[in-house]
Amino acid sequence: MLILGVKGREVLDSRGNPTVECDVRTDKGIFSAIVPSGASTGIHEALELRDGGKRFLGMGVLKAVKNINETISKRITKKMFTEQMELDETLIRLDGTPNKKKLGANAILAVSMACCRAFAAEKNQKLYEHIAEISGNNKLLLPIPAFNIINGGKHAQNNLDIQEFMILPAKAKTFEEAYQMGSEVYHCLKKLIADKKGKEQTNVGDEGGFAPKVSGMEEPIQLILDAIKEAGYKNKIFIGMDCAASEFYKNGRYYLDGIEYSAGDLAEKYYELSQKYPIVTIEDPFAQEDWQSWQKLMEKMKGVQIVGDDLLCTNTKRIEKAIVLNACNALLLKVNQIGTVTEAIQAAQLAMKNKWNIMVSHRSGETEDTFIADLVVGLGCGQIKSGAPCRGERTAKYNRLLRIEEELGKKAKFNSLK
Repeated sequence: MLILGVKGREVLDSRGNPTVECDVRTDKGIFSAIVPSGASTGIHEALELRDGGKRFLGMGVLKAVKNINETISKRITKKMFTEQMELDETLIRLDGTPNKKKLGANAILAVSMACCRAFAAEKNQKLYEHIAEISGNNKLLLPIPAFNIINGGKHAQNNLDIQEFMILPAKAKTFEEAYQMGSEVYHCLKKLIADKKGKEQTNVGDEGGFAPKVSGMEEPIQLILDAIKEAGYKNKIFIGMDCAASEFYKNGRYYLDGIEYSAGDLAEKYYELSQKYPIVTIEDPFAQEDWQSWQKLMEKMKGVQIVGDDLLCTNTKRIEKAIVLNACNALLLKVNQIGTVTEAIQAAQLAMKNKWNIMVSHRSGETEDTFIADLVVGLGCGQIKSGAPCRGERTAKYNRLLRIEEELGKKAKFNSLK
């Protein structure tokens, strides 16, 4: 593939903050990508380059855009590339730092994603088909969606410390049915919150989930279970939690809902919740360097998916350590945590090789770009979270998955729990 031109620009994400968009031009056309941005970020993530200063309250990305338009463009324009890995390795070498702090992971990823679309077009493939080919996957799979329908933590301005309470319609037969189930529960939940808490409590957080004033971990779960029952899907939809525990960890203790927990006490609380409620997945239950607590929870919690996000940061070195320590059994895959499509695929391959589950994920500062919808199908990993069935930057991914399922027709396989 001959790259004829590269153009970066500053655009806005779903929180109104600047982010990076890139256009890559080949003889097949112009291919674009926009990178998302996180609020609750792991300390081991690749660096998101921001401008600082007064403009956009320091959140501008003109430095990253300049790096695309000058440094990266100069290196790859009028150059021939045979595959995604070659392109990405060129970008990694050009940056030359372990965390992409020279050019910015946001600059590098925008180019990497746009080029991935261009490579797909070069081969007359759908993006998900191309991702399947370069990742060595021969089984396209529609994912179970994990809808974040109650927001807390850094995603909402309420008193809830747990960052996300999700529903997983895992007993649906198709993605379309799962999407319908999630939407219906979401609307039933809105009515329940309005009836019990007042209409003013149905405002939404960054990811489209409701942000009511609720206390503890059980009240939001019970609200969700009531909504599931009201929608007629009892025993068909399961519960997930993203604790984002690094946000309420200090000096070896966890401060959650006004209560101070030791790691052992918090593990016991998670265990009690899993016995009482249909919880199938818990993300970031402990802080990102509290490895021992992760290990102990894995020994205690059987049959529950323990997902590493801040713990792993889509980084193969972190994943390898977690495998050795048996610290978790699932990877949250966020492409912008690592900075190139190739490195994200390598993280997924390592997780799959070790029989982990994988959940492809959006960020709280999202965009209309639907790349992760094609990514999850192409990798065949079977789980995605992209927020509530609400707000265009969230539904864009889900709607793309509906279209992919339609395109695949009888070949479409959904990751349903039997």
